[in-house]
Amino acid sequence: MTNLLDLDLDAMVRFLEGLGEKRFRAVQLFRWIHQKGARDFADMTDLAKGLRSKLPEVCSLNVLPVLSRQDSSDGTIKWLFDVGDGNAVETVFIPEDDRGTLCVSSQAGCAVGCRFCSTGHQGFSRNLSTGEILAQLWQAEHFLRHHLKRTDRVITNVVMMGMGEPLQNYSALLPALKVMLDDHGYGLSRRRVTVSTSGVVPMMDRLARDCPVALAVSLHAPNDALRNDLVPLNRKYPLSELLDACLRYLPAAPRDFVTFEYCMLSGVNDQPEHARQLLDLLRLHGGQGVPCKINLIPFNPFPDSGLSCSDRPVVQQFARMLNEGGIVTTVRKTRGDDIDAACGQLAGDVLDRTNAAQRLARLRNGSVRPVRIVRSERQA
Repeated sequence: MTNLLDLDLDAMVRFLEGLGEKRFRAVQLFRWIHQKGARDFADMTDLAKGLRSKLPEVCSLNVLPVLSRQDSSDGTIKWLFDVGDGNAVETVFIPEDDRGTLCVSSQAGCAVGCRFCSTGHQGFSRNLSTGEILAQLWQAEHFLRHHLKRTDRVITNVVMMGMGEPLQNYSALLPALKVMLDDHGYGLSRRRVTVSTSGVVPMMDRLARDCPVALAVSLHAPNDALRNDLVPLNRKYPLSELLDACLRYLPAAPRDFVTFEYCMLSGVNDQPEHARQLLDLLRLHGGQGVPCKINLIPFNPFPDSGLSCSDRPVVQQFARMLNEGGIVTTVRKTRGDDIDAACGQLAGDVLDRTNAAQRLARLRNGSVRPVRIVRSERQA
């Protein structure tokens, strides 16, 4: 049975044409699902009765079971979703005065294995489907409208910065992005949808051709030797290739700069010489430099990482050197740390892969309090 959350609008049109329906019926169905949050076909009153009775026989709208929801004192909300087979992913909503941002996962686990990333320490389980990616947005948006007693759109920005490397799940990511951008879906602008990557160069080029949205790159080091250690993918796609891909991406991008994420690790990548190397790298690459902004991320320690966060004065000095060197640099504000929803923190008691299924079962029946599940270093 077809899960309608797996379909972008073109696929929805093809699906309904297979049922003998015209394109405008697909648009109506698409709007009911994504704009109005309808799940029961009987509620879709402008669809013909015959179609409404036919749809339950051939398709469904599969949402994700919620294992837990936690609300932070700062308004951040974190969901832990069950994706089956002992796997869970998290989704985080971060409210601001002028926007509402949803941080979405693309994989259960991650194969990149960055040293400072708790998701990588868990290992990789599987890719999420398009429907599982979009279900996070669908469920969050329509829960928030009810929770906040609003009829207008609550989520204005989506960042693919949750669990996993989005560009290693490209076939599921692309139709999900199209639904986010579609005026009949969530109607988000390309500037307000961000894909974060640790540097999968060939897929960066494909994204530039297929669906160029805002790009964030997990950099974390100013030279290949250090980045090889922190971000193992660098051994396949070293900095020169990564920055060349950034320059190729920019002509198609909705913004005229790339955001570089840089996790501040005490004594590892936070010294003045690292700041100077980073300035030289980004200002001189290709003879023209890479138009960019830098986001410094305070590291949130997790067990067995062997790493600690840079002291605040060190972070401030690092940011000052970069700003004075001509690169706009900000320090990410920590949000939701009281519910383990801050950048890089864990979110559910399912860390150990050997007994994850048993722990998820205990979460389902309420016998254990949600404590930790892995998140990636690219989370908002």
